[in-house]
Amino acid sequence: MTGQTRKSLLRARGGHDSSRVGMVELFFDLVFVFAVTQLSHTLLAHLDVGGALRTALLFVGVWWVWIYTSWITNWLDPERLPVRLMLFGLMLAGLLLSSSIPKAFGAHGYAFAGAYAAMQVGRTLFMLWAATRAGDANLRRNFQRILVWFALSGALWIAGASAEGDMRSAWWALALAIELVAPSLYFWVPGLGRSRTTDWNVDGHHLSERCALFIIIALGESLLVTGATFAERAWNAATVAAFAAAFVGSVAMWWMYFDTGADRAAQRFVRSDDPGRIARLAYTYLHLPIVAGIIVCAVADEIVLVHPGHAENAGIAAILGGPALYLIGNALFKWVTNDRRTPPLSHMAGLLLLFASMPFAFAHLFSALALGIATTAILVLVAAWETVALRRPAKPALS
Repeated sequence: MTGQTRKSLLRARGGHDSSRVGMVELFFDLVFVFAVTQLSHTLLAHLDVGGALRTALLFVGVWWVWIYTSWITNWLDPERLPVRLMLFGLMLAGLLLSSSIPKAFGAHGYAFAGAYAAMQVGRTLFMLWAATRAGDANLRRNFQRILVWFALSGALWIAGASAEGDMRSAWWALALAIELVAPSLYFWVPGLGRSRTTDWNVDGHHLSERCALFIIIALGESLLVTGATFAERAWNAATVAAFAAAFVGSVAMWWMYFDTGADRAAQRFVRSDDPGRIARLAYTYLHLPIVAGIIVCAVADEIVLVHPGHAENAGIAAILGGPALYLIGNALFKWVTNDRRTPPLSHMAGLLLLFASMPFAFAHLFSALALGIATTAILVLVAAWETVALRRPAKPALS
């Protein structure tokens, strides 16, 4: 265009609502409510080592699509029509991706891989166009590098879809490994150099709120599974106790993340001189075990509701593994977003109790219901311990 400047598609930083999460972003998230449900159902249907590894691979892919989209909407203005249309396109591809999850390692491999690669590459191309349009050289170079990485991984996703069985898993694991390592290597590309975390001028308010909303999505899916399963069972003492334990466990998980942790981390994020570093580690990587823990807990809750008297070893692993993943994720997240020498003592104690119960649990000395109640009690203990510790008045300095 000549004689006028094209209006940028990037957010105008510094305004009173410049970090606001747009309604179209919340609409976009609805696809991932379905994705989380599909993941938990897929894990429950294939509750063995192989099934768990394959579901974990799909889960990391789903998270990677969502978190990268949240990164770019941190820069893009969701009120602009081109940005909304781009998000609607991602929603359509995301719906196809989510629908293909149960048979991603079977008949729907091309659907999953094609939708995934199209989302990653297409979104990056859009962001590259928006950065070029806005005249932001740093952002443009950053997404040129990212495009190279996603083009490489996308080719491997498609190649994996043409393979069968373990070979498909191997191709997709390699593709995902490339994507996971890329931010740690600052998206280095020969001839293009590498990015710096200081180039990633993310808005801490926006990205922290986006990640908090995904935690709500995962917890909401957990409650949905609990309610739907309970509604279909005969209501007796065992199922009522399992229902109550599942609900209290979800509340404890909400409390651990949202009571003080999310807000304290967000404040540290906003005040940081290098928000890109915090965004990469605390919000991109360390939220993976947090969300994974919630999904596995949802699977465990359904197991306890359906079979309160007994659980196989795979079920026991889910009942113990879900809370363990959640505690590990929260402990690391709070550790790196606060000035502390070690992870929270309350979380470490909770993990110790979970690991100490493993020999008894796998010896089948407890029913599934008793084990579910015990893990819920551990989560409640951790939440209460941390709450009391953080609200305790500071001791006066000795004179």
